[in-house]
Amino acid sequence: MRIDRSPQRGFFLIEALVAIAIFSLGILGMVAIGSLALNAQTDAGVRTDAASLADELASDIVLNVDRTSLANFQNSLLGYQHQPVGVDCVFSGAATADANALAWLNRVSTQGPSLPGLPGATPATQQIQVSATAAGFNRVQITICWRGPTDTAMRHHTVVTYVNGLV
Repeated sequence: MRIDRSPQRGFFLIEALVAIAIFSLGILGMVAIGSLALNAQTDAGVRTDAASLADELASDIVLNVDRTSLANFQNSLLGYQHQPVGVDCVFSGAATADANALAWLNRVSTQGPSLPGLPGATPATQQIQVSATAAGFNRVQITICWRGPTDTAMRHHTVVTYVNGLV
């Protein structure tokens, strides 16, 4: 007795094509996930750099304010203020004249090999707000803004610190 196998002819070929299609979709998914992971890693690195730069300036302010008298303290603290008006990375007002703050602004906006600058950052997109009064508790707020190559909006990191006055 002979068994007719003609209805099953080519079935293995269809199974192989379906398996190849499923495998290809899986590989494409892995490539997409790899791309997202790379973008997330780059973003995390820039955020870490922004936090480090903000902490650097906060430390610089704490170490370098003039504490010889209350007036000197307030004036030297206010000297760090940079574009104190505005929100969401749209700032205005007087720019700082403090040499340490200017050097910091230059570091934030200068990118390159082994330079800490942030992408799309300029001195105009940075803000240092100072409240050098007893009611303001000598509050310093540092906002760093940058824009990556694929970002549609500015990203920002804000640090708030309070500076001790006369000892």
